[in-house]
Amino acid sequence: MTDAPPRGIEERLRDTRARLENDVDLWVATSSATEGAHLVPLSYLWDGTTILVSTPRTSITGRNLLADGRVRLSFGPTRDVVLVDGTAEPVDVGQLGDGAAAFAARTGFDPRELGGRYQYFRIRPRRVQAWREANELTGRDLMRDGEWLG
Repeated sequence: MTDAPPRGIEERLRDTRARLENDVDLWVATSSATEGAHLVPLSYLWDGTTILVSTPRTSITGRNLLADGRVRLSFGPTRDVVLVDGTAEPVDVGQLGDGAAAFAARTGFDPRELGGRYQYFRIRPRRVQAWREANELTGRDLMRDGEWLG
């Protein structure tokens, strides 16, 4: 616990954008009627607007995202969390242009080398929240309906 005062929206936006730009890994939560809730860590690339991830098409996460693109992402430790609710769309490697190479360079992982088993997904944030302690729960929304606040 900390006695630090809650951050204002501008500081939270700055900290959240820095996390999106500088972290390499995140938690991906998906669900389906047949598979239930599922949570996995994946590497990602943030392009300033969307988040690019890749996972095997046949994995539970891949199947869930192909069937229903709703996804929740989590960044950071529990006392400095960023949550992103978004929609994922499958993207073929040919549609990524330089994105596949940028993903590989950023994450140290190149799905293109694995014989087409992996699917890329572009995630568009719809809602973003960030908080550190209970005193930051009020005002934790930084994005609503795909639009940054503040």
